[in-house]
Amino acid sequence: MAKKVFIGATGQNCGKTTMSVSLMHLARQKYRRVGFIKPIGPKIEVYGSMTVDMDAVLMAKTFGLEEDIALMNPVSLHKNFTRDYLSGKLDCHSLKKKMIEAVEILDRKLDFLIIEGAGHGGVGSVIGLSNACVARTLDAPVIIVADSGIGSTIDAVHLNLALYEKEEADVRMVVVNKLRADKRESILGFLSKGFPGRNIQVTGGFNYSPILANPTLFHIGKLLNLPVHGDPEGRSRIIHHIHLGAASSQRVVDGLEEATLLVLTSSRDELIVTLSSLYHIPSYREKIVGLVIAGHVPISEISQQILDDSDIPYLRVHETTAKVFTALMEDVAKITSEDQEKISWIKANAENEIDFEAIDALF
Repeated sequence: MAKKVFIGATGQNCGKTTMSVSLMHLARQKYRRVGFIKPIGPKIEVYGSMTVDMDAVLMAKTFGLEEDIALMNPVSLHKNFTRDYLSGKLDCHSLKKKMIEAVEILDRKLDFLIIEGAGHGGVGSVIGLSNACVARTLDAPVIIVADSGIGSTIDAVHLNLALYEKEEADVRMVVVNKLRADKRESILGFLSKGFPGRNIQVTGGFNYSPILANPTLFHIGKLLNLPVHGDPEGRSRIIHHIHLGAASSQRVVDGLEEATLLVLTSSRDELIVTLSSLYHIPSYREKIVGLVIAGHVPISEISQQILDDSDIPYLRVHETTAKVFTALMEDVAKITSEDQEKISWIKANAENEIDFEAIDALF
């Protein structure tokens, strides 16, 4: 029998998957057999002959769990899943059975099982399987991951608690992410007073870090559904700044910051050539993550040759620069198995910022 923990959240982008990666890394230092399952998978991708939630793929590839991938996302929500369910083509009982059977198999072979939910407590209600319902069905105590704040965090947790308590799920801990390092202890102190009458422990997760908050070039490629050309190793670099290359070449170069992605139009031959040439210089290579070259105008033949020869990572998109720039600025990066720099950072910092013993003691 495995120790089980259900990782929920107050909403999207709170750091739920980051917490799962952290717990997997830390639990493996104590337990010999640690596994992962995402019962409801709303964001699927192709893995071999299967469609599997992207977080299950992340955990399988990162921690060598590929042999269990068929069990790690028993209910994957394909494009028309909700319509099929509401039309009576699927039923809650059979979906619940698939989840239970997968967990039972993993339970028999593992010492510690991480069960990751999908979004806030109510996600999945449309198919009769909210996160709160799933946690109760699988008899797994719950950790709720929340963004940093005081009033807003307490409000968000209480909103989710109402559904977990209605389903009689066992919420034992709130983990607060994206804390300001200089206010960490103060915020956690106030939050610990925010749930009177409930036996809920409040603890800190990760301090805010642009490394986790910002995207990689590989992520941008997936976002735009385009290949990333150039240096393969550069695709996992983390982008700290996104600049629009609309000024003169000199001004664009002078304005470069650490790990900058530049969005420019395909007619800017002189800027493409300049940035490609600078990519050979180590000090500029640190500043230039890559290029997103937008627009319908073809890149000139000589500029294309210089671009390719430089090995600078780039994407070629035929939308306008304004449209691409807006899409990038509005995007929120989600960690994937290709984000090796982020994953390494999470593993290293989890050992300093996540109190695994306190978490483990709750279960």
